[in-house]
Parts: sequence; structure tokens; C-alpha cells
Amino acid sequence: MFFHRLAWTAAIIAIALCDLQFVRSQDLTFERHIRPILRQYCFDCHGASEKKEGNLDLRLVRFMKRGGDSGAVLDVGKASESLLIQRVVDGEMPPGETHLPVDALRILSDWVDSGAKTERPEPEQIGPGVPITVEDRDYWAFRPIVRPAVPATYSDDPQADPASDGSHKDRIRTPVDALLAQAMPVGVSFSPDAERSTLIRRVYFDLIGLPPSLEEFNRWNQLADTNWYEQLVDALLESPHYGERWSRHWLDVAGYADSEGQTTEDAVRPWAWKYRDYVIRSLNANKPIDRFILEQLAGDELAGARQGDWTAEQIELLTATGFLTMAADGTGAGDNSPEARNKVIADTLKIVSSSLLGVSVGCAQCHDHRYDPISQLDYYAMRAVFEPAFDWQQWRVPDARRVSLYTIADREQAATIEQESQKIAEERAAKQKVFMAEALDKELLKYEEPLKTELRKAYEKPEKERSEEHVLLLKKHPSVNITAGVLYQYLPKAAEELKTFDTKIAEIRARKPKEEFIRAMTEVPDRIPDTLLFHRGDHQQPKQKVLPADLTIAAAEGELPMLTERDANLKTSGRRLAYARWLTGGKHPLVARVLVNRVWLHHFGQAIVPTPSEFGKLGMPPSNPKLLDWLADEFMQSGWDLKQLHRTILSSTAWRQSSVGNDSTFLIDAENALYCRKAIQRLDAEVIRDRMLIAAGTLDASLFGPPVPIKADEAGQIIVDGQQKRRSLYLQVRRSLPVAMLQSFDAPVMDVNCERRPISTVATQSLILMNGEFAWQQAELLAMRAIREAVPLTMEQLSTQPELPAASSSDSFAEISSQLHFAWRLIYCRLPTDDEFRRSMSHAADQLREIQLDPRGIAAGSSISKQVLVNYCHALINSSEFVYVD
Repeated sequence: MFFHRLAWTAAIIAIALCDLQFVRSQDLTFERHIRPILRQYCFDCHGASEKKEGNLDLRLVRFMKRGGDSGAVLDVGKASESLLIQRVVDGEMPPGETHLPVDALRILSDWVDSGAKTERPEPEQIGPGVPITVEDRDYWAFRPIVRPAVPATYSDDPQADPASDGSHKDRIRTPVDALLAQAMPVGVSFSPDAERSTLIRRVYFDLIGLPPSLEEFNRWNQLADTNWYEQLVDALLESPHYGERWSRHWLDVAGYADSEGQTTEDAVRPWAWKYRDYVIRSLNANKPIDRFILEQLAGDELAGARQGDWTAEQIELLTATGFLTMAADGTGAGDNSPEARNKVIADTLKIVSSSLLGVSVGCAQCHDHRYDPISQLDYYAMRAVFEPAFDWQQWRVPDARRVSLYTIADREQAATIEQESQKIAEERAAKQKVFMAEALDKELLKYEEPLKTELRKAYEKPEKERSEEHVLLLKKHPSVNITAGVLYQYLPKAAEELKTFDTKIAEIRARKPKEEFIRAMTEVPDRIPDTLLFHRGDHQQPKQKVLPADLTIAAAEGELPMLTERDANLKTSGRRLAYARWLTGGKHPLVARVLVNRVWLHHFGQAIVPTPSEFGKLGMPPSNPKLLDWLADEFMQSGWDLKQLHRTILSSTAWRQSSVGNDSTFLIDAENALYCRKAIQRLDAEVIRDRMLIAAGTLDASLFGPPVPIKADEAGQIIVDGQQKRRSLYLQVRRSLPVAMLQSFDAPVMDVNCERRPISTVATQSLILMNGEFAWQQAELLAMRAIREAVPLTMEQLSTQPELPAASSSDSFAEISSQLHFAWRLIYCRLPTDDEFRRSMSHAADQLREIQLDPRGIAAGSSISKQVLVNYCHALINSSEFVYVD
């Protein structure tokens, strides 16, 4: 990971240096060309901190001329005589193993020789830290979102079917297409629309993560309405499975897990699943995303204090704050050190910033960000927003944060039932006392007087009142030390009778209402801790107090996004509520861009900004900045309506086009950065597993509830513990025990959160499909379904198929043919072509011959024809078409 990061950083530097070389023939200026180099290599010691090493400040040119303890470091027009250049050439600066690249040194020298020019007159005064400049604010991600003009080249009729003559105008349906086409060079255009059957499968997998049933596929494929496609999209957006599919994307960036991580124990989080269900319900209800964010960051502040029972609305709001409890937290499982507490806070800030801001604020925990205008002060100002809930000096472990959902009636009922159980417990205690006395009498029969009496007195004396003589006496005769735990050794029948009391007590207590909890984030009323900036990120070196605020660069110049005003009606600090409202107020330059970019990523398999959690200079710029801003503005103007955003994207030609491009376009745009074809996408791990279940007819489509437990099999692989029926979304997510099949297809292991899933192609994927027990189980279940449900093919259909071995009758020929045909349609959601079906039958014929010659290939309890069908279904599951969507 370190070397990957190093290589990525080197690539960024190389790109920046290429830009600098391009302008070398022009005037180099401090602000545009020199300051970025100094920010990365020098400002940590000579600008960012209050104390400047050697009293040298490099933040302004005049400070360089003034110099430090060693005198001026800049001799304008004479690079070779400038101390700044000399120290770099000698390798003394920057200190350590990091050296200035040769090209950066050349640019620095050229700037000095050319007069050390500035872009504008330098300010008379400068505050602490590295100031934000005009150039910083001009970076694309920090500019205000401005709706771009859309080329008026798309049809006013959304139902119109564009012509296929290749011209942009005839292929543009929506503003999305117009903005994409605007960036296409001459000779490049969208591909033709995909076939209807392809679009049906594509929309199903995209919106609900499940294939259509045969009945659904036939209905949509045959619907004659001109707006059939819009009807399909609307129907799936209203499906309860929509929330399941799209919650998975959010849960990735939220870092959802059913275990605490951090320690080797990896303790289970028994109530985390309620947050998962909250996300599903919110998306299904099309809760506006600004409200969705508000509830997750500050649901407890919106909920207010409990007045009697928690209301349904309060429960929902408290459940939403589970978002802030997703970071790994081992403080309740053996590691409650200050370091562990502060790591929970740091990881939570990473989840918040990567999911909503798309910038790596964590880089500023120890020093100013070396690439982006994010100061260490900014980092701790953001931390101050959350510290009233994460008071690291008066820490609450996870169990202490739980909120009980018991109602007053529940507690009264539980108390009444407990009183009933206590009566039985008293009867048991009385009976046990009788048995203990009986056991003592029986045991003392072994002793003569006066020892017998002395032992009785010593035993019957309360333990705390026993003299040393009593203790020694009982120690010398241990058999007299009769306790409830060993009573069965003296009176076996007594132990059995006491168990009947235990059974009655357990039965009575089982009638108590089940107490459930919410894993919530709350604040201790009227307690607001101070947030202190840690020198070099070390909590043992606290410095000045920091007030809550957003990143300075996120506000317009001259504005400070401070969040210190407190609502007098709130018992909480109000900081998170103010922060959430600021983020979703419509003026933030990052939030809407980040969100629409993620939605685009999941629809197309590639994002407009290829680094969805890194919009800063360590990331990559947007491939189409106008489209990104138009989508962000449209999203906010629509009321943060996620389902409408889906409609906007899915109604475009860009999304509806075929994945088959022409050769000339491929040569121009091999990476498909221009979206001149629809990229084929590998299905997510969960969708692959769910697709097997639905084909086999065993999927339990019920929503919500506790996670399905997992376990290690005999080979040590993590599998589902019990029946394989529920959607993968509901499998338990253990940080230390990822489910083998899901992990092999790149499901994340939640260290912190998953900003973007990798798409790998590795041998273990083939092995787990070819040899995995789950794949074989589903193949057999699919074969059994085909045997039960397949409808015989007509003689006309059969007449074109290859002959089967002579040992098989015409009846079995027709039967197997229909079963293969049915299995194909279940697996691929389409009819096989004549050639595909011919080859399927040839495969079946070969299998029959081989198994007849060597019956050892038949599984126990199976038959030849069934085994052929199982092998065929297994082959279909192992195909590329099964794990990819066109």
C-alpha cells in the first residue's frame, strides 16, 4: 500500500512538473509555480507552524528576502548565490531522505533568475499557518457550483427515439447527453441503443441488484407502450429491493460492519443492523438526501429529549446516528487507551470526510495538508464539531452509548413478571436450604463427637464471621464444605428437583418483552468539552483551543464557516446540527459534487471524477467538469431527490446505448472516458451470490432484521451458518471473518470504510465458482427447479437439435432439452440463440456418454439425467455472462 501511494504521489508530481515545464518559457510566478513546491516540501518547518525553524518563513517572497537566522535566503536574479537554492542543491533541505526533484529545483532556480516574480502585490499582513490564495480557490473542486449552459441539441420530446445516423443531435435525449457530446471530438458519437432485452436486464441489476423473473422479463419485453422504458425504471424505483441495492453503496462508504474490529476479539455489534435497515427504509421512501445527511450527522439533536416513551420519529432519528458509530472501536473490548479513543475519532472523521466531502482531511491531523489548502487548524476545527459526542477524556464505550427501546409499559410488564419469577426463586431458595441441611446431616454422620459439633458450628457460621480456627477446621475436612454447586454430589435427586424450579423461572422470564437497543451517537447533556490542537497529532502535546468550523476553503473568501452559535432550546451543543445544515445548504462546493459523482460511478462503473473520495490534488480531475456541475446543481434544484437523479441518468442515451462500439471510436477512446459506449460491468459480489439464489428459486425476499450468522467450514473458509436463503446484504459483516465468496469478488473488508470497490480478476474467483460448495449447491437446486417447472419444447424446436446417445429415449430427449432451455433462461434472463442451444444439447450429449461410460461421476442419490443437468447449470454459473452485465 505504501509503495502504491508513493507511486501515485510521484505521478501527481510528474504531472504538475510537466505543467510547469510547459509554462517555463513564460513568466514563472510565486503563487502559481513556486508556492505548490514549497507547500509540499518546506512549509511544515518554515510556514505552517507557529514556530519557524531557524526563524525562516517561506510563505511570502518578502519573507525570503528578509531571511532567518542565517540571513536572506533569496538573492533575486542570482539563483546560484541564493541560500535557498544552495541548501537544496547540497541536499540539506528538505531534511531527511526526501529531496526536491530535479525538475522542481530547476523551476525554482529559473524563478529566482527571472526576478522572483509574484502574481500580485503581496498582502501587508498574513495570519497564522499557510494562507488560502486565489489560486487555491480557483481549483475546480473548491469553486462554487455554477450550473453550466446546456447545448440546445436534444429533443424536447423525451419519448422520441433518436435516429441512428451518428450525428450528435439525433442521438441526444437529455442534457446529460448534450454535455457529453459537447466534449466528444469530431468522428466520435454515441453507440446505437442496446436491445430491449439487454436494457431490461441492465436496469434490473442496476436498480435492485436482482435479475427479472421469466414472467417479468416477458412482460417488459412484450409491452407495446412507447414509454415502456420509463415505466420500467419507475416500477423498479418503487420496488422495496431498490433500497436494498442502493443501501449497499452507502453502507460501503459509511464503513458498515457488525463487529467492532480494532482488537483480536473483534466483538460483535448486536444492534448495528438497525442502522442498515434505516438506510434501506430511507432510500425506499426517497427521503431527500439533504435530510438523510442531516439525520445521520445530528439525528439525536433533532430528536430532542425523551418525554415518556421514545416516539417512532425519535427512534428513527437516533437510529440514523448509527452512521457515526461505524468506525472500528475496540475501546469496549480490552483497549480503552487514549490512543484507541483518538483513533476512533480520527476514523470517524475519515468516514465523514470521504463520504461527504471527498477530500483527505486526515492528512492534516499532524501538519498542514501538503497538497490541498487544508490546515491542521481546519482539521481540529472539524474535530470540534464532533467532540461533544466523542469526548475522549470522558469516553463512553460502545455499550454505554446504546439507547434502550423499552417503553414504560414494557418496564412495568417486565417488573411484574420478575416479581412472579422471584416468588419461584424464593421457593427454590427455601427448598435448596432444606437440601443443603440434609446433605450436611448426611455428611456429618461420618464424624464422631465432639468433631461433628465443631464442624457444624464452623459450617453454619457466616463466612465473614468465621474465626481462623473455623477456617482451618473446614479446610482440613473439605467434604463438609457443601455448596449449591456441588449439592448434586451429595443428593443427586435434589439437584434434579431444583432444576424444575430453574425451568419455571426461565419460562416466566421468557415472557418479558424483549429489550432492543439502538447503536446511537449522542451527547451528554450540557457538557461541551474543549477541543485542543495536538502538536504533530500527539494528544500528549495539546496546544491552543479550537472552535468548531468547516474547512476554510469550503466557504467563500472572507467568510468563516464557524459553527459556534447554539440554540438555547437544545440540551446538546448543536454543533453537528449546524454542520449538517451548512453542508446541505446549497452553497457547499463539495457535497453535491461528491454525491452525484458516486451515483454516476455506480450507474456506469466509472466516475466522472475517477477518484470519488479524493477531489483534492492527490486525486484526478473530472473528465467532464460541466456535466459534474450540471448534475450537482440539478440534484440540489430537484430537492436532493435521489430517485429523480436516477431517472435523469437512466433516461440518457449515454446509459441506454450498446456496449458494442465501433473500431474507430475504440482507437480514439479506448478507456471510454468520453462515454461513447456503455461499459460492460462486473456484478458486485453480493449480486453474484443473490443471482444464484434467485435462479435456484430459493431466495428469501423478506426485508430487514438481524444479520445471518457466519462460521468457518472445515477448510477454514468463512461461510453462512445455516440455510443459504437471504440476500447477501443481510449476512453478518465481521471485520476479521469476511465471507469467502464475497471477499473473492472484492466485497470490502472494513478497515475503516470502502471508498470504492476494486474490480479484480483473480484465480480465486474461478476456483470458488468451480469448486465452491455454495456454487455446486445452487447448481443442484437450479437443476431440481428445472426438473419441476420446465415446460416441454415443441417438436419443431427439438427437430434442430443434435441426437442424443442411443441409450436415451425420445421422451428423455424432449425432457432434457426442455430442462436445459429452462435453466438457460433462468440464468441469463434471455432466450438462447439457435447456435447456443445446439451447443448446449451437444454438451448434454457428451455428458451423457461420459457418465454412462463412467458412472462414478454421479453424485450420491442422483441419476444420470439429473447429473447432466446439474453439471450444465454449474457451467452456466461459471460463465462470464453470469458475472457481468452488458
